Amino acid sequence: MSECKLDHSHEEVMKKYEQQKDYLPSDMEPLFQQFFDKEHTQDILNEVFHLLKKYDLSSVDEKNERENRLNLVLKNL
Repeated sequence: MSECKLDHSHEEVMKKYEQQKDYLPSDMEPLFQQFFDKEHTQDILNEVFHLLKKYDLSSVDEKNERENRLNLVLKNL
């Protein structure tokens, strides 16, 4: 994943999740629902956005890495 200098809003992250949720493991849905119920730092919003970005086009290994990172971020908030 490349670094992006843009800041992503809560709404942009939610929209990106909606676009990608059919490709994500279903057990992540409750984690995302909890995530969207709270406010987060800009760094966290950006990280989650970029982990979701083009998730559907990622290789299996890349998806696994992204899922692991998303789980770490979402479970520790």
